[in-house]
Amino acid sequence: MSSSLRTLLANPQLAQQLLSEAQTRGFVTAMAAAPHLINPSEWLAFMWGGEETSPFASQEELEAYANAIVELWNENRESLLDGSWQWPEGCALDDKELVSTETREFAEGLLQGWQLSRDDWETIMPEESENNALLGGVLLCFSLLYDPENAMEALSQEGADGLAQFEEIFTSVPTMLSGLTIRAYQLVSEGDEEA
Repeated sequence: MSSSLRTLLANPQLAQQLLSEAQTRGFVTAMAAAPHLINPSEWLAFMWGGEETSPFASQEELEAYANAIVELWNENRESLLDGSWQWPEGCALDDKELVSTETREFAEGLLQGWQLSRDDWETIMPEESENNALLGGVLLCFSLLYDPENAMEALSQEGADGLAQFEEIFTSVPTMLSGLTIRAYQLVSEGDEEA
């Protein structure tokens, strides 16, 4: 994440109106993983709650923010497609809380972003398709990371070692998310060739 974006997100006047840094990363990652490219002009306003008027004091500030978001999107898209995507700094497991605040917020942002591309995902990976299991697995992982307490309880009821399972889920996310993005890219490319 660029230092200019970090600075904007740390601005006290904007902090209450924009997604947090971790939520921003999650949301932008969801947009970068989406099967069809969605123009940032269509989703940028969701970064400040969908309001028509942006919270920025000047057009320059808005442009700096938009440029930094697009730069973050580009970085994520590239790393997802080449399989090198990793959890952002600060996202980790936590002995007391199960996951760090950053992990929980990243998962929240990603799930919010996924809602915007949900129709595209469901079109290329319909229910009953083998690809839908991959999509469901990724979404389940992020849902568990967003709500770790209930996840641990459910895992324990299944007789699983909740903590070990949780660690496995967290560790597998980069590979699963990259794999999902690559598969979606292939499906869209094949569809374009047939058209």
